[in-house]
Amino acid sequence: MWWGGRGRSFNIPPQKEPEMGLSSPKSVQVSGAEQSRNPPCPALRCLPGEKVLASAPGVRRGLEPEIAGTLICTNLRLLFRPQGWQGRQDSILNSDYDFALSNIGRLEAVSGLGKPQILRPGSLLKFVPDEILIHGRDFRLLRVGFGDGGLEPLAFRVAMAIIQARAQNRQVQQYKGMTLSKACCGLGPSEPPVPLLDTPEDWEAERRKQGARGWRVSTVNERFDVSTSLPRYFWVPRRTLDSEVRKAFGHFHQGRGPRLSWHHPGGSDLLRSGGFYEASDPNREDIRAVELLLQAGHSDIVLVDTVDELPSLADIQLAHLRLRALCLPDAAEEKWLSALEGTRWLDHVRSCLRKASDISVLVTSRVRSVVLQEQGDRDLNGLLSSLVQLLSAPGARTLHGLQTIVQREWVAAGHPFLTRLGGSGESEEAPVFLLFLDCLWQLVHQFPAEFEFSEFFLLALHDSVRVPDTPTFLRDTPWERAKHNGQEFNSYTQVYTSGSPQSPVGDLISRPLTVWDWGLRYSHQQIVQFYNPCYEPQHCSDSPPPREQPTPSTPSPPRSILLFSRGTLTPLNQLSPWRDGFSSIMSSSRWLLRHNSSSDSLADQEWGLPPHWGPSPLPPGLLLPGFLGPQIRLWKRCYLRGRPEVQIGMSAPTVSGLLDELAQLQQLLRTWSSGVSPGDQVATRDPETPLSLSR
Repeated sequence: MWWGGRGRSFNIPPQKEPEMGLSSPKSVQVSGAEQSRNPPCPALRCLPGEKVLASAPGVRRGLEPEIAGTLICTNLRLLFRPQGWQGRQDSILNSDYDFALSNIGRLEAVSGLGKPQILRPGSLLKFVPDEILIHGRDFRLLRVGFGDGGLEPLAFRVAMAIIQARAQNRQVQQYKGMTLSKACCGLGPSEPPVPLLDTPEDWEAERRKQGARGWRVSTVNERFDVSTSLPRYFWVPRRTLDSEVRKAFGHFHQGRGPRLSWHHPGGSDLLRSGGFYEASDPNREDIRAVELLLQAGHSDIVLVDTVDELPSLADIQLAHLRLRALCLPDAAEEKWLSALEGTRWLDHVRSCLRKASDISVLVTSRVRSVVLQEQGDRDLNGLLSSLVQLLSAPGARTLHGLQTIVQREWVAAGHPFLTRLGGSGESEEAPVFLLFLDCLWQLVHQFPAEFEFSEFFLLALHDSVRVPDTPTFLRDTPWERAKHNGQEFNSYTQVYTSGSPQSPVGDLISRPLTVWDWGLRYSHQQIVQFYNPCYEPQHCSDSPPPREQPTPSTPSPPRSILLFSRGTLTPLNQLSPWRDGFSSIMSSSRWLLRHNSSSDSLADQEWGLPPHWGPSPLPPGLLLPGFLGPQIRLWKRCYLRGRPEVQIGMSAPTVSGLLDELAQLQQLLRTWSSGVSPGDQVATRDPETPLSLSR
């Protein structure tokens, strides 16, 4: 293989690396004369099926201090190992320096003699690189510099290995997973395990936890013969037979009929459903079954047009691409804020928060059935359902609550993670889940005392969508996860002790590895930062008193049927499009535009208070965020990670860190004060000044 640079070329023979597994961890070796000139790589524990392709000693740059180490390329990931790095025996991945190949958005070779060269498959290096820049699709940046002394061939080798590995990797490889034996891989023994919702017992436990007495766990899709994108189990009204559910679901897009998403403690039910399959020809019994599912035992029903006022998948993808381009280190600084506005990303965040706030008002104001209806029921329905629960239920704002919501409303509900994150090679890429995380960061920023998790946990979740060790985000449907679970993913044994929050079934419980096993990639110190020090746990008890859900012995027709669209409730005569008058009413209704830019107007209408009384008092536990102008902000710690100069002043996650940073700022102010030495300034400073720090 030939590479040219600085007027000469290198003929470097291919190097065959040994295959390594977990059973016998080995060190990455550099053969021949290169090994005698360079220090050996640190010990590397590989994933099953992972092969080391190339490695080169280098220095991580861009952050202070610079760290010497080794850049290693495998067939699954790119990683940097600092000198003296000692990973724990049970930790294979490192959250700071590991890049899945599918997460690499751009690869650049940099030399002081010319402009950077983007390295693509088949490209020829035109110079000897001083640095390699790895731009992650998660906005991370890794800069590795190479010194002299015979390292140039190794730099070329690792650069070309990355190019070739990226060309061959499409993130659809059949990973075998890992076999581990641990007592706990999650957040710690004090946190209950996240329910994976792959058994009817998990669903029944969640139903009881929510207090949804009028619902039951249906097993009609246990063999995925109703829908491959639905979970095996889900909640349906207690008085509905599985035979009726099967027939009714056949009249919805992809077989995704109406089912319970969340039961509000006040009595309302939030449902999600695919679009009506209007080309079907249901009989009278099927139509009645559909209406009973939508009504869910309530006399008031609101159908929510989910996609109305929200961005399309193409809009989300385009905005995210523009945002990534704008946040690159070499992006033009001129009119940067105008360019940020032009990406429309913050507009999409604002639209999602506004819509979720409106739906939260609908759910909490009266006891009713609120149905989120999206054609595919796999993207924006999950986003809105998750946000509504976080806005309406204090219990959802804990670490365990958020993980459970993501597992239920995204993973189990069949969000196509692999396709939306660009791992399937199809053209339907759109980071809907990342948009949800940005919306959630806005809530944490606006209500810092209401959420148990911190910004660092959201960052960890953001960066975990492309990790190659778990199937959580590497599949599009529950059917795919179930199909490959016993074939490509081994289970590890979880040992429960007497202090475990969940009683074991027998002595040992086996379950597949999931993204919620944070202990595999994050240290104890990092996991501690997942918790928000400003959180006030007493807020969790602020919930409305439970109201009995109506369960009439004889189902009666609904009292009111409303369509919520463009911020306005419009009456409908029928629930089903197959009855006369439904389609004509929807097409002839004049959907009024929102006359206020805040959701307070809808709250006033729902609680029925006169306008001169001022804004309606919110029920306990409900949050209504602001989304006007500067209230929606850029998530700098996530999107500007490739710009270290912007991160200065943002790295103090603890109280002690904030005190240290404040002391440094004080010292700078004292040093910059003209004509006064630091010692004299301390003696003459007014003790009442806010900058004085008592020691």
